[in-house]
Amino acid sequence: MPTYAYACKSCGHRFDAVQSFSDPTLRECPECAGELRKEYGSIGVTFNGSGFYRTDSRASGSSGTSASDSGSSSAVSSKKSESTPAAASTT
Repeated sequence: MPTYAYACKSCGHRFDAVQSFSDPTLRECPECAGELRKEYGSIGVTFNGSGFYRTDSRASGSSGTSASDSGSSSAVSSKKSESTPAAASTT
């Protein structure tokens, strides 16, 4: 559930409230019963779990390149070597 920051327009009291998206916006200050306003600031995002870093998708034990990178580069180099003799024989 997200945390929203509120500030009172009358007394300046500031506080955070953890609310669901479906909860109504708070309107009354808990200190002086004055009108509240919702404050917007920078959004803090936390990525938890696997799959968020470049190293998470790599095979374990691989230090330099991933298995898919090394396979595709060898396939490209073998295609180049195959095309070179074929091109030489046609000329």
